[in-house]
Amino acid sequence: MPTGPQTSGSTLLPSLWDEAHAAGLDEPGRLLYRSNLLGADKRITNYGGGNTSAKVTEKDPLTGRDVTVLWVKGSGGDVGTMKRDGFATLYQDKLEALKSLYRGGDFEDEMVGYLPHCTFALNARAASIDTPLHAYLPYTHVDHMHPDAVIAIAASDNSREMTRQIFGDEIGWLPWRRPGFQLGLDLSAFARENPDAKGVVLESHGLFTWGETARESYETTLRIINTAIAFLDDKTAGAAAFGGERIAAADASLRHEVAARLMPEIRARIGRDERKIGHFDDGDAVLTFVGSNDLAKLAPLGTSCPDHFLRTKIRPLVLDFDPATGDVDALIGGLNAAIAAYRADYTRYYESCRHDDSPAMRDPNPVVYLVPGVGMVTFAKDKATARIAGEFYVNAINVMRGAQAVGTYRGLPEQEAFDIEYWLLEEAKLQRMPKPKSLAGRVAFITGGGGGIGRATAERLLVDGACVVLADIDVEALDRARDDLSQRFGADMVRAVTMNVTDEAGVIASFAEMAVEYGGADILVSNAGISSSAPIETTELSMWSRNIDILATGYFLVSREAFRLFRRQNLGGAVVFIASKNGLAASPGAAAYCTAKAAEIHLARCLALEGADAGIRVNVVNPDAVLQGSKIWTGEWREQRAAAYNMAPDELEEHYRKRSMLKRSVLPSDVAEAVAFLAGDASAKSTGNIINVDAGNAQSFTR
Repeated sequence: MPTGPQTSGSTLLPSLWDEAHAAGLDEPGRLLYRSNLLGADKRITNYGGGNTSAKVTEKDPLTGRDVTVLWVKGSGGDVGTMKRDGFATLYQDKLEALKSLYRGGDFEDEMVGYLPHCTFALNARAASIDTPLHAYLPYTHVDHMHPDAVIAIAASDNSREMTRQIFGDEIGWLPWRRPGFQLGLDLSAFARENPDAKGVVLESHGLFTWGETARESYETTLRIINTAIAFLDDKTAGAAAFGGERIAAADASLRHEVAARLMPEIRARIGRDERKIGHFDDGDAVLTFVGSNDLAKLAPLGTSCPDHFLRTKIRPLVLDFDPATGDVDALIGGLNAAIAAYRADYTRYYESCRHDDSPAMRDPNPVVYLVPGVGMVTFAKDKATARIAGEFYVNAINVMRGAQAVGTYRGLPEQEAFDIEYWLLEEAKLQRMPKPKSLAGRVAFITGGGGGIGRATAERLLVDGACVVLADIDVEALDRARDDLSQRFGADMVRAVTMNVTDEAGVIASFAEMAVEYGGADILVSNAGISSSAPIETTELSMWSRNIDILATGYFLVSREAFRLFRRQNLGGAVVFIASKNGLAASPGAAAYCTAKAAEIHLARCLALEGADAGIRVNVVNPDAVLQGSKIWTGEWREQRAAAYNMAPDELEEHYRKRSMLKRSVLPSDVAEAVAFLAGDASAKSTGNIINVDAGNAQSFTR
């Protein structure tokens, strides 16, 4: 079970700089190299947080003269994963000229509108709000990171004194100020007045460091962070974190059992207007915090670093639970009141802090849910955002622990937090985000996910933005499908479970695992299949039973579990059965297979009746002769069907193509298109239907 990153203060950051590699790079290349090294370790900075820059001599494309160009991480990028095109490039002299246009703190947001006028070489990458923070420091290379160890010092009530005690004159300190033009001028003034300083701590925010070379800047950054880590290690050695343990962590199996029951219930209460995807973290840092005596005191204070609460909201929702004595039913029963109270408090926060021109209030539901003895649940519009929100809150936990060790932790005041969360510049960035894909926020469970139709269906639903859980009994095929789809669509989007659809306990466990991984489900594609061919007089009972077990009982078991989950979530659902032309049109020598497929179709009709009151739609796709990529056509079935038609096995596909009315072969991707239609909102008013994907077969017409 993946969890959020857990930092280890006892391990200092090693330098990973390879001078031989760096020597072969140009200056922007060394900047990128440095950026990726820094961003690869979450102890240095959180995902998407911080930025790096270098002032580089370039040839002006208009004049051919040498000019100084600021290369700085562009808006919305991540230093750990960015590529060269992730940097904005701006004329340094034009950035300097902006100072004459600055009208003071009440007007600093307007300065962002001038940044595109400073663009060098028509670079399309938008410059971030932090650009002036780098531009006006008189150093070639600048790093701005969000290390937990330094933010712990920055977020303590005695931040200035601790900074001086730990770093002496080498690192300065500036009071809290929202990122922007004025903070850039403040940093410039500090550097001018303290020419020997190597960096500065920004109160409640993070760390700036610099150097004349990329390597010097990188190694200074590591050295300062390591100094903070060592100092905090000394302060926390032997001390009970967060006031000691109040509630002991349950064992792993119970934690996951509680999460599997709780997460769909949360999803039911927050996903009506926008579907949400969940993430569960029960790592050591989380369990220590949620089980501590100080949880009730610290959690309401919220986070400190601006990057944190942009992802996590200003504070989490703490649920009242003790796994040693608590009742999960009671925990679930208390969700309505707990979430309603959170929404009311968030509305109060918005109304008390809003300005006349503030954007409308956004989703008031919690993002972070803390469950003593169990762990942390996060929900967001997609899996990556939910996971990153959890990682950010782990950063906040580490910050709180360190801050409490050296003083008293302080979150940002509500007004300061609001002014960043509802910053008009942030709102403009949100408005520029692409429209969500049609299945964004939805989760699909696909049986037979390692086979041709299952894999093609997963790919098609992923294209539309769904997360997919592949289930299959064939471990090798399942692993290949998961690895390929994860590489193409991202690891957050794909999970795999080894499952036999005839194993009742295994089906139940697989759905519980999906609930922990994603928070619930919205789509079931029941596709697991086998095939058999024999005259009735030579059909063994074992063959008959195997067809019924997998193609009828197996479909019943996964459908029953999906219905249970859909009804708990109260968000509707879509079930698609992959049946067969043979469920409607009889074939000689395949009585067991045809009968089981007919049972599938009738089961779907029954379920369409049962699910309608809950908005659960059940439909069927009937393929025929899908040979390419299909596992059932790789063995005896292919030979048996070829023998039935008195032809060679390699002639079978052409035979089926010619037999069809449209004279076309049916591919897994064709079936996947029909599934995508029935799973999505385009068919929101369709249930109990059958779509034949058989290139035309009059015998299987449904009317």
